[in-house]
Amino acid sequence: MVEDWEKLDSEEIANYRIFKMRKDVRRSPRTGNEHSFFVLESPDWVNVVALTAENQVVLIHQFRHGTAEITLEIPGGMVDPHENDPAEAIRRELLEETGYAAEEIIHIGTVAPNPAFLNNRCHTYLALNARWQQEPQFDGAEDIAVELVPIAEIAGLIGNGRITHALVVAAFYHYDNYLKSK
Repeated sequence: MVEDWEKLDSEEIANYRIFKMRKDVRRSPRTGNEHSFFVLESPDWVNVVALTAENQVVLIHQFRHGTAEITLEIPGGMVDPHENDPAEAIRRELLEETGYAAEEIIHIGTVAPNPAFLNNRCHTYLALNARWQQEPQFDGAEDIAVELVPIAEIAGLIGNGRITHALVVAAFYHYDNYLKSK
């Protein structure tokens, strides 16, 4: 049976704008040996499957520096410290990145993006009856283009490799489960 590892020490190593890095020292319950682990501390993230009244998904094209590629994704971002509910972050991110607002926001799932070295969660929401409200309000490091795609085409975009972001694929899994539960 797997057991928790006792934490012997924890030290912040770096503090960046979007995450902190810490080094934890833990003892293996199986061997008794001490090991060091590096953890990225990040605020929770949110993403949203935003559907228009015509059953089109609000997608975004965005350059991603980690892969140095333009990706096709759903809107999302970090939960700000003042936001008590991730749904607040969804409303803000959807409007800021796309100019769209929605009549109804429904939580459809949560995942741990990578529990091997990240301490946060990604909360996925469904936004119903999304409609364009205003011009997007990008921050200085964003350059985003919006595209509306029929929901029926999403599986094909994942299958053919146009949508590759793991958290986006997980979001559409949550969306499918939501539909099955109705």
